[in-house]
This record gives sequence, C-alpha cells and structure tokens, in this order.
Amino acid sequence: MASWIPGMAAERVFALLLTAGLALLVTGCARVNPYFDPGKPHHTPGGFRNNYGAAGGKPLSDLVRWYVERTRDDLPRAPSTHVNGYDFPLVRPDLAWLHANRTEPSITWIGHATLLLQVAGLNILTDPHFSERAFAVQWMGPRRRVPLTVTLDELPRIDLVVISHSHYDHLDRDSALALNRQPGGAPLFLVPLGVERWLADQGITRTRALDWWGQVQHGGLEVHFVPAQHWSARTPFDRNSMLWGGWVIRHPSFSFYFSGDTGYSNDFRDIGERFGGFDLAAIPVGAYLPRWFMKDQHVDPDEAVQIHRDVKSRLSLGIHWGSFELTDEPLDAPIGELAEARERQGIAPDAFVLFRHGETRRLAGLAASNRAPETAR
Repeated sequence: MASWIPGMAAERVFALLLTAGLALLVTGCARVNPYFDPGKPHHTPGGFRNNYGAAGGKPLSDLVRWYVERTRDDLPRAPSTHVNGYDFPLVRPDLAWLHANRTEPSITWIGHATLLLQVAGLNILTDPHFSERAFAVQWMGPRRRVPLTVTLDELPRIDLVVISHSHYDHLDRDSALALNRQPGGAPLFLVPLGVERWLADQGITRTRALDWWGQVQHGGLEVHFVPAQHWSARTPFDRNSMLWGGWVIRHPSFSFYFSGDTGYSNDFRDIGERFGGFDLAAIPVGAYLPRWFMKDQHVDPDEAVQIHRDVKSRLSLGIHWGSFELTDEPLDAPIGELAEARERQGIAPDAFVLFRHGETRRLAGLAASNRAPETAR
C-alpha cells in the first residue's frame, strides 16, 4: 500500500492534496530501468511488475475514493479487545540472553515487520523500523500506536539486514543510518534491485542487491530473494522503479521465510515447491481493509493462513499488525480474525501464532536438526 498514508484527518487532507499535486507534475514522465532484462517477465523498461495479477499500486482515483470513504465512516475504529484502546500486551526482551546467544535459533518480534532473527551465531533484522512515524518526516504520517519495548542500540550488534521493499513502514531512513554507524561496523544490507541506489544516496554502501530467485552465501547461511505481489514507491517519481519481495534464510539446521508485504498470488505455491517448506515463516496479517483497495497488495488473515499452507511452514508468525494504523480495520482485528481463519482452514492454534510486542521465542525445539538445505533451482 501507499505506506505514507496518515492516520489523522488533517494529515489525510494534506497528504491527499500533496499526492494529487505531485502526481500531476510527473504525468507523462518516463523512466529507464537500469536493470531491465527482456528475458525476465517481471522486468519492464521503466521498472518492475508482479508475476501474477495487478502490475502494482493503485490509481489516484482509487486513493481519493478510499480517503473519502474512510473519512466519512470515521475509520479506523478504536481497538475493541483492550480496555484503554491501545493497551496491547507488551514484553521487554531478555536482552542479556539475546546478547549471549550464539547457538540457539530465536525470533523476536520488535513490531510491525521488524524481527530479530538469531541463527548460526548471526543477528539478522528484517525491515528495521525504530522511528516514531512511518513517513519521510517525523511530524506527519502514521504514528506508532504501541511503544517499542526495545531500542535499536539495546540489541546485539546486527550482522545482516534484509529489506523487503521501499515503502516507509519497511525502509526507514533513520533506522538504516543508525545501523550503518553501529559500533563494530555496518551490517550487510541485502536489498531488492534499486534499493541499493537509494541507500547509497544516504551514504550506506555495504549492500548487495538481488533480483527474484537470486541468492548469496553469508556467514554459513544461504539467503534467497523471492517474489511477492506488491509494489514500491517513496515519491511520486519512483513508482515501481525498485523491486519488492520476500527473503528465505537457510542453514543446515533451520529455515526461515519472511514474506514482506504482499497480496495473495501463486508466488507462494512457487516458493513452497522450490524450497520444500520452512521451519518458521513470518507472514503479514494486518493492513487489509477495505478489500476493494487492499486485496491486490495486502493479504487478510484468511489469505495469510493460505500462504502458511502454500509455503509448507511448520510454524508461522503473524506480522505487519498492531504497530501503525495504516488501513481501515481496528488495530487489534487480526487477534480474533486470525483465530477464525485458522479454524476455517483446519490449522492448529499453535501452528500460526501472534506474539506480544517484544516477545522472543527460542526455537531449538523447532529446528530440523541434521537436515542440509536442498539447493534451490
């Protein structure tokens, strides 16, 4: 989705007018895709597109309609399952254990799409976002509704960062800059094609850009970039000029899949067939209403459970909910709706779970020991 969409009425009007004005400025402007490969169907001369379904993104007319309808209906509604509206269950991570851990796989949900994965003695962050707002500036845009329970400088030194796409709630400039100057040196940033150019403009150069199905070896890990159904933009000038997708991280004893933002498509069957399943998957369960606007770009809980099945995950963790009010459903809607989706599809409650903000799960019992990863095609 357009991740910069504000959550307050005055900001909605300002952002809508700004977007409309800039869209007029860039009408007819042409871009050249420096990565264009005519042999790859998801490449276009001007950027990228999805494998299945919509090309990515919505027309301005749909954005206007959404703004009008959500303002008219006073959406999103306040959360209903917590007494004071935003009193979500929080937990302070065991930082001493996270700093000391070098052997046991673990996953910590920082919030939204930000996860700390520990595997093979490495600390890996997905879509690191530690700012107060998900926007280009910190005086407007979606504000964090649930406070962070850990700051970036409290975490162990990060070895590897994987970025799914360029939207503001997934690629946060201040967080990336802080990681780049962390004590001990910058982590390696693995990013979609085009994002490395944006990072270089910020002074971040320890990067590696991948196309779909590309892979790298790092610290005993096999890391693959895989397709998703979404789109990209940080300004009206760069729509779909940077690729988007998910990440697969495999070690002989543990496999992890991070989907990034996505609508539902056959990409997930492709991923499940190619990799043969995962010990853990992180799949979005929030930011899905209204369906007429969001369906092509954000899955709902039912589709998230279908992804869990398609990629053959042993355990899935719901992400992309409970931190920022980006769309029309209440912030806590996935709590009840994921449970209903699991039941409808016959998935056990402990096979697809939600964490408290800041919660860590130690995964030694989940890891498939002594199983070497198969080489992806």
